[in-house]
Amino acid sequence: MMKYFLVVVFFVFTSSIFAQYGNRDGNRIGISGGISQSNLFTSNFDAKPGIGFAGGFSVRGNYYNDFSMIFGMQFFYNTFSLESTSVSLAKKDTEFSVSGAQVRLLLSYNIVKDHVSLDFGPVLQVNGEMSVQEADETNIINGTLLQAKQIQDITKINGNLYFGVSAGNRLVRAVVFYQYGVNNILNNLNKESSLKTLNGGDFKGNLGTVSAQVLFNL
Repeated sequence: MMKYFLVVVFFVFTSSIFAQYGNRDGNRIGISGGISQSNLFTSNFDAKPGIGFAGGFSVRGNYYNDFSMIFGMQFFYNTFSLESTSVSLAKKDTEFSVSGAQVRLLLSYNIVKDHVSLDFGPVLQVNGEMSVQEADETNIINGTLLQAKQIQDITKINGNLYFGVSAGNRLVRAVVFYQYGVNNILNNLNKESSLKTLNGGDFKGNLGTVSAQVLFNL
């Protein structure tokens, strides 16, 4: 599924580049990358934020008056930790990672044209299962009877809301944004009644990410 998703996104993004390239009036093609901090907001587990990274491409085009539209794709790698207990009964923070791709369609309000803007809009996220180091797979998640490896199969298609600000000039911008997952990213785990029993109830969690990036416009 991820392969077909990326093919479609690449086609749409490439088409957008050629469509925008001939119109230089405020339109920009950008490459960005930077670090991120993510956390899982849930009452099921005791979670702690972790550091990851993200990077990708975007096309910004004039829309109406002081508004622009941004279409972009990013690849991401997010981490967070859950408090757990190892087989030796030692307390340990077990790190999980989530990676995948995102497609965003944003409305941008230009506070100062070509220099400062506020950006907001929806993001479609396609990710794989959560990953955990092999040595930590049998750690018991605190407050449950679950092993770390039993909660890896999370929801693969998710929706996020994006709020950000960018500042700089036509060539280089600093971008800071926050994304919050509007759907239950743990909902896929609710399909297994045995897991719900070990958890002591339904699974519910939302992923939140703050990111700082540098954008280079071509």
